[in-house]
Amino acid sequence: MPIPAVRLSRVPVWAWRALMAHLAPRELRRFNADPIGDVDYTLDVDYAGDGMPEHTLDVIRPRDAEGPLPVYVYFHGGGWTSGDKAPLTRYCATQARQGVVVVNVNYRRAPRFHMQHMLQDANDALAWVDAHIAGLGGDPATIVLGGDSAGGQISALITSVMARPELAAHYSIDPALRPRSIRGLVQHCSVSDFSVIFEKGFILGLGFVRMLLPGRGRGEHLERAARFLSPIEWIDANYPPVLVTTSRRDYLYRANLNFVAALREHGVGVETLVEDDALHTWQQDSRHPASAEVYRRLQEFVHGVSGGSAVGA
Repeated sequence: MPIPAVRLSRVPVWAWRALMAHLAPRELRRFNADPIGDVDYTLDVDYAGDGMPEHTLDVIRPRDAEGPLPVYVYFHGGGWTSGDKAPLTRYCATQARQGVVVVNVNYRRAPRFHMQHMLQDANDALAWVDAHIAGLGGDPATIVLGGDSAGGQISALITSVMARPELAAHYSIDPALRPRSIRGLVQHCSVSDFSVIFEKGFILGLGFVRMLLPGRGRGEHLERAARFLSPIEWIDANYPPVLVTTSRRDYLYRANLNFVAALREHGVGVETLVEDDALHTWQQDSRHPASAEVYRRLQEFVHGVSGGSAVGA
C-alpha cells in the first residue's frame, strides 16, 4: 500500500507494524471503492488444505474469454509483517479484464514466521496453480509472477528457487514448477536488493533482516545471511524477463536500479517504468494518475512474454 513520505531513518519493526495497522482499513476501502463486476471471482481458496487464512488465494478471470489464458500470480506487500490480498482485489481484477487469469495470494508473515515459511507458502500456491488453474481457464505452462514491495521480493526470490538448486536446498523446498513455466516477473517498488538495508541512513532497521531469519539470525553474520534473502544475488542468464516499475521518491528506488543493472549485466530482458513523484507502491491505486500507464505496460509485458495479445489490443 502507498506509504507516506517520511524522513525518519532506521524505522523499527514495531513502528512499521503500527503504521500498517493504521493504514490497512483505509486502504482496503479506498483501493476497492469502485469494484469491477465484469470478471469472475473465486475467493478464499485454501491452497494448503489447512484452513489457515494465510493460506488462501483468490482467482479472478475474464468472463467468457477463450482459454487457456496466461496466469499472473501476485503476492501483496506489507513489509513481510502486514498486508493482505484483499486491498489488491481491484488491481488484480483490472489485469483480469485484459485476458489474464490472476491469482492473488496470501502467505504467512513475520515476526511469527520467517522467510522459509513465506517461500514455502509461495511454492504451495504455485503447486495449487499448477494442479488447478487449467480448470479455471489458465495455462499452467504460461505463468508470470509479480508483487509489490515485500511481495515483490517473495515473487523474485521464488522465481530463483524454481531454477537454483542451492537456493531451493537452503529453504528445503521442492520446486513446484519447471523454470520454463515462469515466463516473466513483475516488480512494483520491490525489495530486490538487500544491500541497501545495510547502508547508513536507510529507512528500515536491521530488525527487518533479523526477523526473516530462523532464530532471528542469532549467531549469523547478517550481511552474509541476507544473500539468501536478496533477489539480486540469484540472477543468472536463465532468469525470465522482468518488468520493473518504481518511483524516484521511493525509498527502494536505488535497490530497484541496482536490480535492473544486474539483470542487464546478465543479459536478462528488462523493461522499466519510473515515475518522478509517486509514493511507495503507488501502482496498486487505480486512481493514481500514472497507474493506467503501469497497467497498459503490464498487459503488454504479460501477453508479450506469453506469446499473445491483450483483450482489445
